[in-house]
Amino acid sequence: MALQQSIGFLGYGNMGQAIGDGLIDAGEITTSQLVLYDLFAEKLAPYAEQGATIALSPSDLAANSDILILATKPQDMEAALIEIKAQFSPDTVVISIAAGLSISFFEKHLGNEARIIRVMPNTPSMVSAGAAGYALNSACTEADEAIAHTVFNAIGIGLPVPESSIDAVTAISGSGPAYFFYFVECMCKAGVELGLSEEQATKLAVQTLYGAGRLLVESEESALSLREKVTSKGGTTHAALESFRDSQLEQTVLTAMRAAADRSRELGK
Repeated sequence: MALQQSIGFLGYGNMGQAIGDGLIDAGEITTSQLVLYDLFAEKLAPYAEQGATIALSPSDLAANSDILILATKPQDMEAALIEIKAQFSPDTVVISIAAGLSISFFEKHLGNEARIIRVMPNTPSMVSAGAAGYALNSACTEADEAIAHTVFNAIGIGLPVPESSIDAVTAISGSGPAYFFYFVECMCKAGVELGLSEEQATKLAVQTLYGAGRLLVESEESALSLREKVTSKGGTTHAALESFRDSQLEQTVLTAMRAAADRSRELGK
């Protein structure tokens, strides 16, 4: 069932727009349900022309939103919450996508009765291929969880996790796109070293990443199963994978993800 509530956005940058546009494209809301506030108000004009409400302040936004998505920069959040508190209702569902800010941070500013959902989305949300984990505080209801599920499955997938797992979500999917981008960079450089032009290597590496990801999703087979299917004993793929193993790639990935999770915990203190 489509969402019926008004949905406010504190900040309407790339991620905010990805969520709002994704909900509209998925048929979950209409533009008239949007309530928008951004420091750069001029960029909101196209949405106003399509029926969105433009809030004049964070408190105005809070007064007119049933669901409030906090998409401003973490360093700007505290000042915004002070304004929001003046018009905040405990009936409002608050969804934060601000990295590093804990549920307790929002409860401190909005009260323990506030219904808070903390989310770690990722940048592929901008092409409706996101992967998000979301954690709910004790004040949230099953209906609130359904809202989070609807919002983040409209732009990819959204999975409920305990807040203690948000750092792991950050390590695997929040930061994860950059890992694959870096791997493609390395493949492109290797392709050039092996005799391809930069354009050829880039097109082949990018399409290979896209194709592998799509195959993983659409085949519903595990990565292990698909890897084994393409790996012949003594063949070219086997040679490359053995080189990865000799270089302890698995341990390198684990070490890198631990570093990301540790940094996520540090930022949340």
